Amino acid sequence: MYGYYLIIGIISLISWLVSQQLKRKFKYYTGLQLQNGLSGKEIAEKMLHDHGIHDVQVVATPGQLTDHYHPGKKTVNLSDAVYHKRNAAAAAVAAHEVGHAVQHAQAYQWLTMRSQLVPVVSISSKFSMWLVIAGMVLGAASGSSSGLLIALIGLAAMAMATLFSFITLPVEYDASNRALAWLKSNRMLTDSEQDGAKDALKWAARTYLVAALGSLAMLFYWALQILGSRD
Repeated sequence: MYGYYLIIGIISLISWLVSQQLKRKFKYYTGLQLQNGLSGKEIAEKMLHDHGIHDVQVVATPGQLTDHYHPGKKTVNLSDAVYHKRNAAAAAVAAHEVGHAVQHAQAYQWLTMRSQLVPVVSISSKFSMWLVIAGMVLGAASGSSSGLLIALIGLAAMAMATLFSFITLPVEYDASNRALAWLKSNRMLTDSEQDGAKDALKWAARTYLVAALGSLAMLFYWALQILGSRD
């Protein structure tokens, strides 16, 4: 189990460092006020309008960095710091979340795949680790093949979560690219504001990258533990 705790420690440290850098970046770019004077809500609504999307609402949601697009309700949910504010960070986040709405409207394949996996992953991620550990303990105690089978089922569930985290990457990067392209082509931001928006979204995307790599590392670790125990 030493290897498990080592991997957890490394992943947690890297995730914390990236998260702290993201918070610093967003704090810095919230001080970069937009010359056009538009709020995050207004930018989101304009981007939706420019893409011919009229059935999606822009709403405020409590919390910090809680911004997201809800495909079922067709709402772009912006945190208070984004919904009301008029800075480069707010513009970046608002446009990014609308990027997801554009993906939905255009049936972007990676978003479709991700949405199809949500129900499965929401269940499997809760039980995968328990199944792996329970299977390994049962196998070690009884030496029966049933323990291995349970562990492999848990590993398969864990693999689904890992697949989900990697499918999330093109979805997030594409949403950021759509956001930045629209902001630039419509001259919504000055050069310095555009650079700030790009930098903020870059660090936001890295949180998903770290999560995906961490999930892959854990999958490999447990695969070695389960399959190695057969030798």
